[in-house]
Amino acid sequence: MNYAEARVYLDEMSKYGSVLGLESIKELLGRLGNPQDSLKFIHISGTNGKGSVLAFLSTILSGAGYRTGRYISPTLFSYRERIQVDGEYIERDALARHVTSIAAAAADMDAAGLRVPTAFEIETALAFLYFQEKHCDVVVLETGLGGALDATNIVQTSVLEVITSISMDHIDCLGDTLEKIARQKAGIIKPRTQVASAAQQLEATRVIVQACEDNCCPYRVVDPAQIRNIRYGYESQTFSYKDWQDIEINLAGSYQIQNAALALEAIDALRYIGFRLSDQQVREGMLHTTWRGRFTLLCRDPVVIMDGAHNPEAAQELKQSLELYFKGKKLHYILGMFRDKDIHQVIALTAPLAADIITIQTPNSTRALPAEDLREAVARVNPRVEAMDSIAEAVKTALDRAGRDDVIVIFGSLSFLGEAEQAVLRERSSHEP
Repeated sequence: MNYAEARVYLDEMSKYGSVLGLESIKELLGRLGNPQDSLKFIHISGTNGKGSVLAFLSTILSGAGYRTGRYISPTLFSYRERIQVDGEYIERDALARHVTSIAAAAADMDAAGLRVPTAFEIETALAFLYFQEKHCDVVVLETGLGGALDATNIVQTSVLEVITSISMDHIDCLGDTLEKIARQKAGIIKPRTQVASAAQQLEATRVIVQACEDNCCPYRVVDPAQIRNIRYGYESQTFSYKDWQDIEINLAGSYQIQNAALALEAIDALRYIGFRLSDQQVREGMLHTTWRGRFTLLCRDPVVIMDGAHNPEAAQELKQSLELYFKGKKLHYILGMFRDKDIHQVIALTAPLAADIITIQTPNSTRALPAEDLREAVARVNPRVEAMDSIAEAVKTALDRAGRDDVIVIFGSLSFLGEAEQAVLRERSSHEP
């Protein structure tokens, strides 16, 4: 099949939804020659911050000369964005070629009476085939959902596991307590590997420490008390951590300091096992890391920020960042959410700060909450809210309302941020002289 046919096939396979468990991915990869077994992995789980930490680590590794694969989800602008080598998206012909092989293996599984692989399982197999073909030195791998039963956890050749901040999310499938969720997230830890973790709540810490002990793994954890000399800014930020002095990052958001400190803990772990990463390479990688969708500045006059705050912990971080950077500013929101998220807590944390709020329905997802339903939920906290039919209409209205000193915040589900950014850029260009 060609690229267009491969994309149609992948879209069709999404009808099988998401299924936790490793049996199907194990069968699929076995039929494809187990490409993952020839690769080394840095495996990242957690609730918030996975993408940012992945971006820091993969940028540093690529800059240091390691051929580095990165596998991420969801993506903002292109399907091919989810599979990259040294920042370059998977080629169209490579995607088509590998999907053709995967489709044949999946058809054989179906004929044998086995469960048909889900779209995420197929995408994971596609990533492994591509990274093997590109002879990657290391792959930075982000879990899709949870950890222990996530398709990415089929890998057995990890050298480092990184666990970002854990909070209550996906409670319908991961568990209804922090301890249960942490057990799923810590399920990626493999015997005698390196482990680096964000500072966690006590229940999560106990689970991670026990998993490290069970697997004979050294445990590194961010020490918030050693993060100092912080200079916040929504365009660049600096901080010191342990022996690292005045590290500069261009990722905005108060929480990115914690993510960056975790990346530095992970770098120390990689150095311990033989990765050659000089101080200068680490500094340059931290500085040049970009990660679209987390407190990303789109334009100025007015300032437009987009952020994938789709659960309570991320909403709390967004609230703190808005109060830190834009205290006293007039805030205009555009909000879209999935129905299976804790929308009421997200709204309770963020809505009181807004001068006005526009709700939209995120496109192309059965999980999307209708704009009117979201409006009704927001109105209980902030009555200055209206629902709109399209992202483009919402962006135009917000830009028309905002003064030059105001701030527009586009947030919620990551699934609509790419379209929102394009709408902002179109509106801005149409008003340029």
